[in-house]
Amino acid sequence: MSTYDAIYAIVRQIPLGKVATYGQIAELADLPGQARQVGYALYKVHAQSSDVPWHRVINAKGEISYSALRHGADYLQRSLLEQEGIPFSPEGKISLKDYRWHPLAPLSIEGMDAKDRVQNKTQ
Repeated sequence: MSTYDAIYAIVRQIPLGKVATYGQIAELADLPGQARQVGYALYKVHAQSSDVPWHRVINAKGEISYSALRHGADYLQRSLLEQEGIPFSPEGKISLKDYRWHPLAPLSIEGMDAKDRVQNKTQ
């Protein structure tokens, strides 16, 4: 399993109406300090046809990370989160206190062992 596959496996477990941060996903994927790697992986997800709920991953400030490179997906992300009942403050922030995902049990990353957690540079 590649690093990206491990990231996607974790993101698929974020429930409707909850969010996680890039850093949180990195930690759960045994990639401490590699929040940007999570961002790169999610950038490769096709926004409208993927089973990976990429829109549920936000930055540590509780904000959507806006980028011109995302070709409008930033606004789609906000819309999808609002459709799930996640409100934004007037400043554009989500309350991580109220909406952050806290997995209760060890996460399932099917088929993944320690050697699979090594960063795959070919992604």
